[in-house]
Amino acid sequence: MNYSKVTFLNAEGNELSGYLELPLNQEPHSFVLFAHCFTCNKNFFAVKNIARSLSKNGYGVLRFDFTGLGESEGDFSDTNFSGNVEDLIAAADFLKKEHQAPELLIGHSLGGPAVIFAAEKIPSVTAVATINAPSSPDHVRHVFKDDLSEIKEKGLATVNVGGRDFTIKEHFVEDLNTKELKNLVKDLSVALLILHSPQDPIVEIKNAEELYLAAKHPKSFVSLDGADHLLTKTSDSQYAGEVIAAWATRYLSIPEQDEISTLHEVVANLGEEGFTTQMKAGKHYFIADEPEKVGGNNFGPSPYDFLSAGLAACTSMTIQMYARRKKWPLKNVQTHVNHHKTHADDCENCERNTSKIDVFDREIVLEGNLDEAQQERILEIADKCPVHRTISNKVTIKTALKKS
Repeated sequence: MNYSKVTFLNAEGNELSGYLELPLNQEPHSFVLFAHCFTCNKNFFAVKNIARSLSKNGYGVLRFDFTGLGESEGDFSDTNFSGNVEDLIAAADFLKKEHQAPELLIGHSLGGPAVIFAAEKIPSVTAVATINAPSSPDHVRHVFKDDLSEIKEKGLATVNVGGRDFTIKEHFVEDLNTKELKNLVKDLSVALLILHSPQDPIVEIKNAEELYLAAKHPKSFVSLDGADHLLTKTSDSQYAGEVIAAWATRYLSIPEQDEISTLHEVVANLGEEGFTTQMKAGKHYFIADEPEKVGGNNFGPSPYDFLSAGLAACTSMTIQMYARRKKWPLKNVQTHVNHHKTHADDCENCERNTSKIDVFDREIVLEGNLDEAQQERILEIADKCPVHRTISNKVTIKTALKKS
């Protein structure tokens, strides 16, 4: 996981708290803004799972607490649905200023209507996804319907939502009544994905049907069959995240990666900035990088990590190949390798850096009913690993400059 805590101010000057989830092995190709469910927060189980599924697919995701919830400042009782929309706009402004403007908005439950309203006010947005969202914001009133008369009479009431008490004021209810979502969806100028569980008892599936029929193309629907309203099963929230990640690629301006090719066995391609290097070995693509302490992004193994990995892999393969041929009961072999530089024991100029030699510390773990003689023989075989022999011998590297 690669996430950091962030704060930003909303239109009222309240400091809102959030987490920015970033990919582990690349710069984000685009950014996502997540609106959680009514009275939930940025740390809600499904929110984290969906964000991590997206970041795994190259997205940067901002999940934050609306005003008065979680770690964000402000009084929840003084907020309303319109305030949530304004918070989303403030979050989008933060992303635009600090990173990149969001292209995708995701809303869960009442967060669904919020992102639909916000989409038209955030110019960078090209796609919206809703999860178990009501087709009208005032649908949430059924959560505190028994308290509506008290809210109307006294101007406020304490209601219990999800085991927690919240003070709801009359202006919140009035604000919900003024929002006509289905008419707005008709004019929505971005792609829309509706995910909904047919078994959702809180926001019935008919809400998804109403939204879908009201929207114009491009629009899509995915059934979250068997899921509950809050996506409390890990598999349901992870599935939703993977579906959204794949669907959105059709509508976002994700830069295409130039496919690298070579007539050699391996190629390393690095541009003008940083050390994040595209690698191709045979038919396999991967990333090399340097640690952050030396100016890299740590998106992939360092060159010496790859060298150590080659020694470790070759050692395990060589040992297991020998044991299988001998029909020895070696169930599993692990090879652990560390690389470092040290002064040669017999060096005459140890104060000079050039006198240091490379040392690979290798530890082998054998699992199986092997006797002492077999284990000793395996240690001997480890030194016959081809990569071991290559890096132990004098190596010649021939370099030529190819004209472009």
